Amino acid sequence: MSMFRPGVFKGKVAMVTGGATGIGKAITEELLTLGCKVVIASRREEKLKEAVQELCPNNGRLVAKVCNIRKEDQVKNLITSTLSEMGRIDYLVNNGGGQFPSPVANMSLKGWNAVIDTNLTGTFLMCREVHEQWMKDNGGVIVNIIADMFRGIPMMAHTGAARAGVDNLTKSLAVEWASSGVRVNAVAPGGSIYSPTAAANYEDKNIFSKAREGIPTKRLGTTQEVSSAVCFLLSPGASFITGETLKVDGGGSLYSYLMWQIPEHDKLPAYSWTYKPSEEDNGDDVPPKSKL
Repeated sequence: MSMFRPGVFKGKVAMVTGGATGIGKAITEELLTLGCKVVIASRREEKLKEAVQELCPNNGRLVAKVCNIRKEDQVKNLITSTLSEMGRIDYLVNNGGGQFPSPVANMSLKGWNAVIDTNLTGTFLMCREVHEQWMKDNGGVIVNIIADMFRGIPMMAHTGAARAGVDNLTKSLAVEWASSGVRVNAVAPGGSIYSPTAAANYEDKNIFSKAREGIPTKRLGTTQEVSSAVCFLLSPGASFITGETLKVDGGGSLYSYLMWQIPEHDKLPAYSWTYKPSEEDNGDDVPPKSKL
């Protein structure tokens, strides 16, 4: 059961990309329990249908729409059709995204572009279109789901770069759109948030047990804990919060444990310098000579 008051979002309409699985599904479910109408969007029609059947099969408060957020025309159609059917879009949760583990040295340009286009460009397109078609005249709240990329993400540099871009986009939009009554924030789940969907993305079946070692709370997080953070930022209780990123990581971003192990090496020697007057030194201030 949600910690928030039942009906707090009654009469509101939310759109959640990637809302059929994992964190997005938890957000969708909590919004529904709080009285919100929800539109979920994803490329995978089968997953969308499964989510509707499981979460809200009969009363029509959950609507599923197929959309590839990389495609500008599909994003435009998604917003237009939602407004035609629902009459409004009060909340946008940009949860749709994707990535795959790979060291940068082995990463193809196609793979890099796919992740950047989905996680960064897709978020930009969704934000811009919902603002242009509705929020610039009616206000609203946007929450972008990013990642704990603040110290870099070895093996996930593409998504780290994309999510860092969304973090900055969040701040920029919070300023640009404030006069339209739009708040924009982000939530950064740690890599320790477990869901069966997330686990299925990795060949290493022990990745979450390894992640647990780097969390001060010494347990994995849940998708519901991310959802609660999102619902708070959407709620009137967060009406004076905009342009911020809320970490939901059990303190993992503060801990020094590293999942990427660096072997011993001497490839980065210390820099040093000494000053030795030359014969041409006339006593004036002479910059020291440096050496590597």
